[in-house]
Amino acid sequence: MGHGAPGQRASAQNRGQRVQTSLRNKTRNKTNSARAIVQRMRPRGLIVGVLAVTALTFFALILFVFLKVPEAQPQAGGLAQKIFYFHVPAAYALYVCGGVCFIASALYLADPTDKRDAWAKAGAECASAFGGMVMVSGPLWAKKAWGVYWTWDPRLTSLLLSILIYVALVVLRRFAGNGDAERRFAAAFGILGTAILPIVHYSVQLWGGNHPKVLKANGGGGLQDPAMVQALLGGFFAMTLLAALLLTLRAQLAHSQARLLRAEELAPDTIG
Repeated sequence: MGHGAPGQRASAQNRGQRVQTSLRNKTRNKTNSARAIVQRMRPRGLIVGVLAVTALTFFALILFVFLKVPEAQPQAGGLAQKIFYFHVPAAYALYVCGGVCFIASALYLADPTDKRDAWAKAGAECASAFGGMVMVSGPLWAKKAWGVYWTWDPRLTSLLLSILIYVALVVLRRFAGNGDAERRFAAAFGILGTAILPIVHYSVQLWGGNHPKVLKANGGGGLQDPAMVQALLGGFFAMTLLAALLLTLRAQLAHSQARLLRAEELAPDTIG
């Protein structure tokens, strides 16, 4: 009995140490989990904040354009000319998204990664969306200014070609495979679509056409009222926020889908 007492005390001490170690590990795991949750919540909170700012910016822009900005002369479209403050910024956002597609596609061709492919995919899809905005708003303004919804103007034709390339790229990515060869072909196609955008921008200076020249930098008469300038700058700011938001969300989704697909491909090998 005398010899058993020290052994029992040692055994009790070992059990106590194991319990303390287990509690410390559980506490550490809970702390790490809490940190991971907070880290995941921070980007979501930022995105929600940007979404709220974007919505408020567009709301304020619409009120300012239709309540404060003076109506243009009839030959410029009259009331329909107010579309200009959304049409031009949407074209600018198209250029931004096309630029993202171009850079991400070029980087993917140099060193393929899922993240670069996701940003190239997001750039093409967002460029298609903003291109749709441009192609809808433009004819509505043109009907009042030119008397027709569409004319085969050099800028309109080259812009339509660029948008069709982005739409074809979106369809290609949707229905083609997800292998490296398909991704590389899509990246090269995305570079081609963006390479046309400078032609779109300078087509009026190069070949003329019916497309109006509003800004003085493009040879136009300029915006005569300060409120017009403020509305245009507000439109650029709003479309920049919207483009950044859509690009980020779409790239994150595409990257998550790519990671999930790779995990599914590795799962049978791991189980086996």
